Amino acid sequence: KIEGRYFPSLAIGKVSTNMIKAFFFQLQQIGKGSSRPKGFEHHTTKKVGILGAGMMGAGIAYSSAMSGIEVVLKDISDENAQKGKDYSKKLLDKAISRGKMTQEKADGILSLIKPTANAEDLQGCDLVIEAVFEKTELKAAVTQEAEAQMLETGVMASNTSSLPITGLAQASCRPANFIGLHFFSPVDKMPLVEIICGKETSDETLAKALDYVLQIRKTPIVVNDARGFFTTRVIGTYVNEGLGMLAEGLNAASIEMAAATAGFPVGTLAISDELNLQTMRNIRLATEAALQAEGKKLEKGASDSVIDRMIDEFDRAGKLAGKGFYDYPQGGKKTLWPGLKEAFGAGSKEIPFEDMKERFLFVQSLETVRCMEEGVIEKVADANIGSIMGIGFPAWTGGVVQYINQYGLRE
Repeated sequence: KIEGRYFPSLAIGKVSTNMIKAFFFQLQQIGKGSSRPKGFEHHTTKKVGILGAGMMGAGIAYSSAMSGIEVVLKDISDENAQKGKDYSKKLLDKAISRGKMTQEKADGILSLIKPTANAEDLQGCDLVIEAVFEKTELKAAVTQEAEAQMLETGVMASNTSSLPITGLAQASCRPANFIGLHFFSPVDKMPLVEIICGKETSDETLAKALDYVLQIRKTPIVVNDARGFFTTRVIGTYVNEGLGMLAEGLNAASIEMAAATAGFPVGTLAISDELNLQTMRNIRLATEAALQAEGKKLEKGASDSVIDRMIDEFDRAGKLAGKGFYDYPQGGKKTLWPGLKEAFGAGSKEIPFEDMKERFLFVQSLETVRCMEEGVIEKVADANIGSIMGIGFPAWTGGVVQYINQYGLRE
């Protein structure tokens, strides 16, 4: 009787409607290749080259090999490349220990990955993905080195998370074959790939990129070129909102709790520590310089002042430095830095807890609307699924667009 009384409201309520729309209809729509340009034969990637055997490159190599694709994992030394391959071995050994895979199958997958420091091993690759450091000059150099070896009809892709693809494509001798493939870390666990089309990216290149992402059993969303693309730009507003709340004098623990209660997997202060405050500042300075070159100005926000003070005044750059918004005692659990209260007046101001939760949600939804108005992202399904699977927007909302759609025009 109790179940019968409450089931109808659960089945047809806002949350269930949101989740059914996202995870049944929209996910199915993406999986069927709704963004794939028509008129091109299905392409099966046979040999992929990956430039950079760090965390991202190693993860892409693992996901590709798991789908039966031959992989060339290139780094500046054989030792570094081998370390990247060892990442796959570690994951496969774990699967064997849990009884999810046989040794024979694991050996077969590992045999598909060839670690190397020699660019000539990229010969015959029909796809090359660069996953090197976020430096334009470095990406240009490895692109040119790879294109001299790979198939002329092959796709050259960048795993950049923020650098404009059109700018990176200037280093390519075949810009029509150049595209962005933004994977999320850790690649073996994160299901999303953000595909970014530059100004000269051809429809055939997009079709091949979509086919590859589906081939490795990931979920693709397609966006147009802009600084930060879609996911990086939207999650940036989430982080900035949390740091802005701290600058306003709101309690740090309440900020993190509001994010968690709203359904976000990681609070804004914790994610800032993970990203590293110095890295965040470097990205801001690079963006500022790029906009300055275009005759534009980057407005400084409250979050920027918080980051600058944390680094310059308190020497707390994040988890990598052992101290940031949180303290990281060796062998112990992280705890919020008590000095936040004195540094930013944390706790000196209060606003309703529900308002804090809604600020985190609405700031990302509104940035998504701007992205749609600017043509960065065109499909509602891509925005909703991309926000949930890529940047941890709460699943109960149905995604960034559905969250505001459910309110209707009056509200």
